[in-house]
Amino acid sequence: MIADGKRGDVPVSAAAYGDALFGSTPTPWGEARGLEADAATLNPLLGSDSLEPLVDRAATAGAGIFVLVRTSNAGAADLLDLPVDGVPLHERIAAQVAALADRLAGSGELSGAGAVVGATAPRFLARLRGLMPRAVLLLPGVGVQGGSVGDLGAAFAGPASALVTASRSVAGSDDPAGAAESLRRSVWAVSGA
Repeated sequence: MIADGKRGDVPVSAAAYGDALFGSTPTPWGEARGLEADAATLNPLLGSDSLEPLVDRAATAGAGIFVLVRTSNAGAADLLDLPVDGVPLHERIAAQVAALADRLAGSGELSGAGAVVGATAPRFLARLRGLMPRAVLLLPGVGVQGGSVGDLGAAFAGPASALVTASRSVAGSDDPAGAAESLRRSVWAVSGA
């Protein structure tokens, strides 16, 4: 289960979010179980110290993270494409994700340090895949937002290296099971499987 809360806050609050997402919180009446998520989406815009407690809690729980790198909404360009020392901000965030790969390493080649990269801007996929070779990419924006599965090939470094989401186009379909199966076949075709 991926908790899509896009969490990021000052360190003390981030630690509380981490406990709620991945662990538990002590109370006078005993431990309050958290969500026990397998992964969560994180917002890096408050800086690395805002991510640290969340990454720590994820590592302790054996969970993963998906850091917002280049989101699917049109307004993403307002901030995430701005140059910082000659490099787009989304590339600087991608470097942060890549630096976390060993810390959240699993038993395979991919890491639990993943990235949210919008399917609505496929021109960034090859570059971001190159910057984050071990990251699983979470690719929102297929369907209603205008992203196309056929444009996502560069996101894949193998069949398990990216997750494509298409919530509204599947849930709003007259045949959600059929729409999900069609999406699955399309993704499998471009994944290199």
